[in-house]
Amino acid sequence: MKLITEQIEDIKILTEDVGGKKRLYIEGIFLQADLKNRNGRMYRYETLDREVKRYNDQYVKCGRALGELGHPDGPSVNLDRVSHKIVSLMPEGKNFIGKAQILETPMGKIAKNLLDEGVKLGVSSRGVGSLVEQGGVKVVSDDFMLSTAADIVADPSAPDAFVQGIMEGKEWVWNNGILAEKTLNSLNSLTPTIDKKVREERLLRLFNKYLENI
Repeated sequence: MKLITEQIEDIKILTEDVGGKKRLYIEGIFLQADLKNRNGRMYRYETLDREVKRYNDQYVKCGRALGELGHPDGPSVNLDRVSHKIVSLMPEGKNFIGKAQILETPMGKIAKNLLDEGVKLGVSSRGVGSLVEQGGVKVVSDDFMLSTAADIVADPSAPDAFVQGIMEGKEWVWNNGILAEKTLNSLNSLTPTIDKKVREERLLRLFNKYLENI
């Protein structure tokens, strides 16, 4: 499966007073469907809608929907780099509007200071799945599984090659309880022999098991 990331930069900054304590939030479009993005990829609405519902049920509602500051190089959430907690993720047309609270963690404080200084930050979604070429568009397959709806990134308008070079040059497979890197050729040499439905069920079980151990 391929690590897939997308970046969006039109994010609002909100401050709310909760019990006399000010909390900082970012809000905006976290995910977009049925639209070819600048990476040449497109997510079907049905795929994102299914994953957002699962992500809300298993993570947002449980207070476990965390994101990092910067570009992680894998699908797991690194607790030492957590900067924010996603508190809502709702559909609006073909978009999914998210809201995230900036936390009082070391990385959260860095993000807050950057925002206070007027630095324009964006968000980058992260997940794993496969891509299918269709008419010049890389369509994200139904096996896509959302890892985090938003990491905070400093340069969402960076060239695509920069993002692909850091984020997308690796495959990830379950290996003795560890989600490990695997080369594309090695992974592809195994998957054609497995029925598509069986393969997707296996991947979903493995990914859910992996997420439980984050």
